[in-house]
Amino acid sequence: MPSLGEGDGLSFQRDIKPLFRTKDRDSMLAAFDLFDYADVVEHADAIVGSLRSGQMPCDGAWPAAQLDKLQHWIDSGKPA
Repeated sequence: MPSLGEGDGLSFQRDIKPLFRTKDRDSMLAAFDLFDYADVVEHADAIVGSLRSGQMPCDGAWPAAQLDKLQHWIDSGKPA
């Protein structure tokens, strides 16, 4: 996978929100909304930590490419 750079232009709406399924959102809704930019920004470190540890999602780990995309988005300042 090519490395991602600052100019890649990741956005929450186009690149991050689609990583979360409706059932992921529904299971986490009591804590925060995975489809809501502000909620994901506020809880981004906890979300990525839960994904890396395997606590989330409950039905199987994310592929490394998806985790890398989420981490890059966080590292890039969490652009909307």
